Amino acid sequence: MKKDLPENIVEDVAIAVVLMSETPEVKNWNVYLVNFKKEPITNVLITSKGYGEKDGKQVKTSLLRHFVGDLAPQSYAAVEAIDPAVFGLTNEYWLSYYIGKDIFDKKFIFLPESIIDNNLIRIPLLNKPGVMIK
Repeated sequence: MKKDLPENIVEDVAIAVVLMSETPEVKNWNVYLVNFKKEPITNVLITSKGYGEKDGKQVKTSLLRHFVGDLAPQSYAAVEAIDPAVFGLTNEYWLSYYIGKDIFDKKFIFLPESIIDNNLIRIPLLNKPGVMIK
C-alpha cells in the first residue's frame, strides 16, 4: 500500500519568514514560498499553524489554509503575514504541490525562537533579510 507509492522528494523549494519593513516601534514580517526550480509548480496549497507553550500554558493558533495556485520557476509568492508574537511558538507549514501529474508534499517547521536577528540571511530572489528552510 504505502510502500507502493513513489517517494517524491521535495527539492529546490523553500519557506521563508521575511522581514519586510521595520521602524523603531515595529517589524513587519511575511511568510513566502520560494520556487528555486527551473520548472513551475502547480496547485500549490499550504497549511500553517503554530503551537507550543507560552507563559506556562499550551497554546495553539488556528489552522490556516492558503491556496497559492501556480508558481513560476525562479519566483516567489506571499503566503501570509506573521506576527512576531508567535515566534516563540513552533510554526509549521505543510506544503503540497504538483509537477505534471506527480504530487509532492513536505512539512517545514520553524522551531521556537529560531526567527531571530542572529539567524537572518539574505533570502535569494526576494533580496530581503529573513530565515529560510529549504
